[in-house]
Amino acid sequence: MKLTLTDDTEDVSLDFGNEEELALRKAKIRHPLATFFHLFFRVSAIMTYLFCDWFSKSFIACFVVILLLLSFDFWSVKNVTGRLLVGLRWWNQIDEDGKSHWVYEAKKVPSSIAAPTEVEARIFWLGLIICPVIWTIFFFSTLFSLKLKWLALVIAGIALQAANLYGYIHCKLGGLKNLHKIAGRFPAQQIFQKDMPEGFQKTVLKGIGT
Repeated sequence: MKLTLTDDTEDVSLDFGNEEELALRKAKIRHPLATFFHLFFRVSAIMTYLFCDWFSKSFIACFVVILLLLSFDFWSVKNVTGRLLVGLRWWNQIDEDGKSHWVYEAKKVPSSIAAPTEVEARIFWLGLIICPVIWTIFFFSTLFSLKLKWLALVIAGIALQAANLYGYIHCKLGGLKNLHKIAGRFPAQQIFQKDMPEGFQKTVLKGIGT
């Protein structure tokens, strides 16, 4: 008597690729250098502001060092870390008619190889939001303690870091609406164009947009 064995198994496709990619997005930092410098310059500026009296009694030296750190932070966040860590970027461009436009861009579909991870995105947004709040606290403490010589530096810190925060919030809102580009005007642009000569405006705006 012969027994016939029937194979009732079915081929089931298991999507291991998506599980692996999801695990990488949750756990791995793919851009450690960009993540480090995203926090390094802004944290260094804050620490230098708090403890500069320990290292130097020269107000001018402290002022210059902190302003340089703030400038390096503005450039690196605007041009490098935002693009790598969250796939966002913003810049200014001048059209053929000489009119300047602020462009906010979000990457539509990031590749699995260079896609930002959740850890990187969390670090990016926490650093972007918390540091301007700290400089705002410095503003009120400086104002109430009548240390007016530091006021210009604190205002510069608020302006530079708030500009990046403003730009990336626009980029994020554009990405949520599935828009590739959102063009608008920076809040201080009208004042800038009103007070500065046209040739100087074009030169500065081109420099900012690079």
